[in-house]
Amino acid sequence: MGKKRVVEQQQGGEALVSAKSSATKKSRKKLAGLTSTRVYIAASYNNTSISVTDSTGNLIVWSSAGSMGFKGPKKATPYAASRVVENIFDKLGTSDLGKVSVYVKGVGSGRDAAIRAFSGRGVNIVELSDITPVPHNGCRPRKARRV
Repeated sequence: MGKKRVVEQQQGGEALVSAKSSATKKSRKKLAGLTSTRVYIAASYNNTSISVTDSTGNLIVWSSAGSMGFKGPKKATPYAASRVVENIFDKLGTSDLGKVSVYVKGVGSGRDAAIRAFSGRGVNIVELSDITPVPHNGCRPRKARRV
């Protein structure tokens, strides 16, 4: 979760503890020239996951409630979704996302909380669209249950 602690020994014998960000060098390099980004929020009944990509679809950072340490039904809560957004911004550091297009998929309770958490962070959201797949009379339903 979040940041990893690194203990380094100095010459005087005292230990120096520094926090190391979990963003990799590769993702920091990707963040250098961003003018527009896409945020994909997948909110199911069981979990909430968020991915941040550049304008061409290359992944920059991602996080989910399950990877944050939430277990069971707590993964699909609005609180877990807001914590996932905090984790995304911790991984991004001080980099600017530019113009953000948000794509929401699913019916979970974390979708609204994640959008509110992004807008509460001062992100410039220019597009908000729902990409939840809806069947156009696809599969045949199960037979009616007789009791």
